[in-house]
Amino acid sequence: MKVDAAILVDDPRDAGALAQRLEAAGYDGAFTFEGRHDPFLPLCVAAEHTQRIELMTAIAVAFARNPMLLAQLGYDLNLHARGRFVLGLGSQIRAHIERRFGMEWSRPAARMRELVQAIRAIWACWHDGVTLDFRGDFFTHTLMTPFFDPGPHPHGLPRIFVAGVGPKMTEVAGEVADGYFVHPFHTRDFLATTTLPALERGFARGGRTRDRFEVSCQVIVAAGDDDATLERAIAGAKSQISFYASTPAYRPVLESLGRGALQEELNALSKRGAWAEMAGRIDDALLGEIAVVGRRGELAAKLRARCAGVADRVSLVSPYAPDPDLWADVVAELHR
Repeated sequence: MKVDAAILVDDPRDAGALAQRLEAAGYDGAFTFEGRHDPFLPLCVAAEHTQRIELMTAIAVAFARNPMLLAQLGYDLNLHARGRFVLGLGSQIRAHIERRFGMEWSRPAARMRELVQAIRAIWACWHDGVTLDFRGDFFTHTLMTPFFDPGPHPHGLPRIFVAGVGPKMTEVAGEVADGYFVHPFHTRDFLATTTLPALERGFARGGRTRDRFEVSCQVIVAAGDDDATLERAIAGAKSQISFYASTPAYRPVLESLGRGALQEELNALSKRGAWAEMAGRIDDALLGEIAVVGRRGELAAKLRARCAGVADRVSLVSPYAPDPDLWADVVAELHR
């Protein structure tokens, strides 16, 4: 199983040193995500300071950009990383697309399918010399002159991963992407009953199989070497879980546990800014369903149990302990 870690920096210039540490600690991949900063620029710096580790956006917000822009970013970053870049895309939610990015929102699963197909059509034009003639419901790309054509890629085309929670977006990933990012807000049962069947439906629709398709599972971890450290970790994990659980798009995970009403309760608290109270609504039973909890020495075995038969790669989500060296022993054990 491959193990990935986040590149969490407030200055993209710091991404190089952190990526070097991750590579030295044995990680297989490093990823950024669209938060307070752009997800692409730190990976450009990280590529200059590493040799082996895969570099991913997990995720960049797809609907804040268009296919041509994403195609060019992916093409150039894969050149800079010498074939180690993975373009990870996610939809975000309607409020952010319309009110934060000022972009159009409609039919997100269908839009994501077409966006990935459009990116591939642009890459086929550049890499294979295919005439660019993509005409869809959301995007049209029919012009490519030699001045704007970078030509064949010396390291091959980047892979595209799609993130999702609900079955429709998950099916799209199985149909058109090279991999799937499992959102940290999930349970083992949800993966078995919702995620995997949706991926299989997508594979069937796209005439594909599971071969050469990677599932990347982000898992919230609450661990410590002593009681005090473990309690702090649990508090941090509950806070993160309460934030995810307040989002309407993630309600199906709670409904699978018979806890759907909790989403509305937490959403109301979030609108009042009652963040501490939200974390208090996450009981230990729900924590145990969403997160992996225990002593650090137990983590590898528990992560294997969570991801066995589902994931090809895993990343430990621990906002209370972002130091990558903390999990180096877990990385080594997962590799064994």
